[in-house]
Amino acid sequence: MSSSDKNSLTLTKILGAFYVVRIHNIFLLVFAQYLTSIFILSSSESWKIIFDKNLFLVILCSTICIVSGFIINDYYDTKKDSINTPIKFKLGESINDKTKLFLYFFLNLLVVLVSSLISMRAILFFSIYIFFIWFYSHKLRKLVFIGNLFYSILTITPFFAILLYFKKIEFIIIAYALFLFFILLLKDIVKDMKNIKGDFSVNHKTIPVVFGESFTKTLVSLLSIINIFLILNLFLNFNSGLMYFYYFLALAVMIYFMFKLYFSKSTAQYLFLHNLLRFLITAGVFSIVLH
Repeated sequence: MSSSDKNSLTLTKILGAFYVVRIHNIFLLVFAQYLTSIFILSSSESWKIIFDKNLFLVILCSTICIVSGFIINDYYDTKKDSINTPIKFKLGESINDKTKLFLYFFLNLLVVLVSSLISMRAILFFSIYIFFIWFYSHKLRKLVFIGNLFYSILTITPFFAILLYFKKIEFIIIAYALFLFFILLLKDIVKDMKNIKGDFSVNHKTIPVVFGESFTKTLVSLLSIINIFLILNLFLNFNSGLMYFYYFLALAVMIYFMFKLYFSKSTAQYLFLHNLLRFLITAGVFSIVLH
């Protein structure tokens, strides 16, 4: 093998690793947890919380759990991804299944070891979290609507780890988490609409596959209306400083989302809607500094 071929193979494996662990999502999660700790949960000298060793370990455990979850998802999704996202599938395929499983078990063991440096409660919390991530990947994600629900719950769970660490219940966090939960739920259902071809081919019983496009659009519209009421609740009942600007943006995006949904039919149009919700999530993370 020539030097250029070796370099090309190495680059492919690196890109494959980034794809498998969704590196951009990992950075966003870490950023969101620290911003929540600094601007919402920390009572005094908020910036000093960055240097809190135990908070770092809690966020590290959450991050490693999510990474291992992406790996096991990729392991189970090989056939479906080859149809829905062939280019990304080629990148993920550069890392063989044996390596993925080794990394998955190694990272889960690492989570248990790191959480033992925090407390027994942390070991219990993250062990349960690891189990449900695996159970979701192996079984729950194949169940109609249940898979979408658990995806959303498991995605916001790291923020409850932060709440437990601070031993502090902030109703603004609960309200914001509920809003985020519905955004994630919408994003996952729209993703199923985008990926209907691959899901159908592997008999993955998603809402669009089982009930059809028309029913799914109606469901997504109803969930969008619920989320609009949640945004209004945040706007009217919580004094959130300059976060009002984000609530206005979120309201406008959700109304535009519903309008575009009505006319969407193709994979490209559903991809646009999916990315629109991703933008709303990303903007929400950065808007925490406005709190």
